[in-house]
Amino acid sequence: MDGIHDMGGRQGFGKVRYQDGTRIYHHAWEIKANSLSGALVGAGLFNMDEYRHAIERMEPRHYINAGYYERVLTACASLCVEKGVATIEQLERMAGGAYPLARPSKPGREQRAARDFAIGERVTVRSEFVPGHHRMPGYIRGKTGVVIQKSPDFPFPDAAAHQMQEQWEPTYDVRFETTHLWPDASEKASVTVAVFRSYLQKAA
Repeated sequence: MDGIHDMGGRQGFGKVRYQDGTRIYHHAWEIKANSLSGALVGAGLFNMDEYRHAIERMEPRHYINAGYYERVLTACASLCVEKGVATIEQLERMAGGAYPLARPSKPGREQRAARDFAIGERVTVRSEFVPGHHRMPGYIRGKTGVVIQKSPDFPFPDAAAHQMQEQWEPTYDVRFETTHLWPDASEKASVTVAVFRSYLQKAA
């Protein structure tokens, strides 16, 4: 799905603000939220793609105003409700008020049969719009690059996030020229993106 979470490659936000020595956690509840997400994945209640998709499904205004660990907690709570572990009424009683959850999911998809690609081969990212979860950054859709490395297999996220029978497939590190990604708006450089095999096709 294309949503507020897919901000990679977008322009106009200015420089990234950061401070050296920034703390990972600022409140005790953030540690608990992060621990909870790991424990629930470890227990098999949901997988990492379901977890990522739950964050993506947050209402856009909630997502953009929430900190990192609030998104983590929202995803965990949403999946617990969807899988029948807890109810929204229980959460609201504990919270003492309204408890925002992620919006309903859209359909996933299984991967297509796709061939392997060779190092140095030119490939084009398929120009596809997927309603459910995927791991293809929007700014490379339809763009052409060069394969520079093949990585180990991972579960295909478009299926794994939707409790479908997923197959494992490799990702390819594809190098894109910045002047191709952002014509007339970028210095000459390159960007490397790990792209699942099913998202790629041989360049014309």
